Amino acid sequence: MKVSGGLTEDGVVIGNTFDKYGTKNPIARKLMRGFDQTLSELVDKSRPESIHEVGCGEGFWVLRWHEQGMQVRGTDFSSKIIDMAIQNANKKGISDTLFEQLSVYDLKADRDQADLVVCCEVMEHLDNPEAALEALQGIVKGHLIVSVPREPIWRVLNLARGKYITELGNTPGHLQHWSTKKFVGLVSRFFQVEEIRTPLPWTMLLCRAKI
Repeated sequence: MKVSGGLTEDGVVIGNTFDKYGTKNPIARKLMRGFDQTLSELVDKSRPESIHEVGCGEGFWVLRWHEQGMQVRGTDFSSKIIDMAIQNANKKGISDTLFEQLSVYDLKADRDQADLVVCCEVMEHLDNPEAALEALQGIVKGHLIVSVPREPIWRVLNLARGKYITELGNTPGHLQHWSTKKFVGLVSRFFQVEEIRTPLPWTMLLCRAKI
């Protein structure tokens, strides 16, 4: 069901239903181009043979990487979101076996490892991001790309467009709020941060497992 512009599952707000990839809003499209370009550049830098997107949402990136000939899979804790990803795969004639319902907290090294793990726009929704980063440590063979909204810019932009006024600009379901410096500090406890990017209004990091 929809609540406050998002979907809920087991009492958790799992995401906003706004189609950020299909939007016709010129400002939103410009922001998404910046996100897309940054993520694509970091994926190219990591040169992966396999990609596991943790928190794959409706499957936009998994399906794009699959069409580019990459070995990919996508997981998400929400069965509703995975159903959407499977429907999107079916529309393209792509096997729905690329997608599986799985929580970030339940990742296992022998089953879920990949050369590149992508975990974008997930951490802000978690009540225990430290446990999630620890789980990600076990499945990253090469690189991790992780991104979160950059605060307080994210909330300021929401307020500027008249959204979530009573929540002071906080998007429904966002439990965590990090500046770039604070997010780098958190992730550095678990991974070696190789590159810091800040496409407005996000923080995106390219990391390696610590030796």
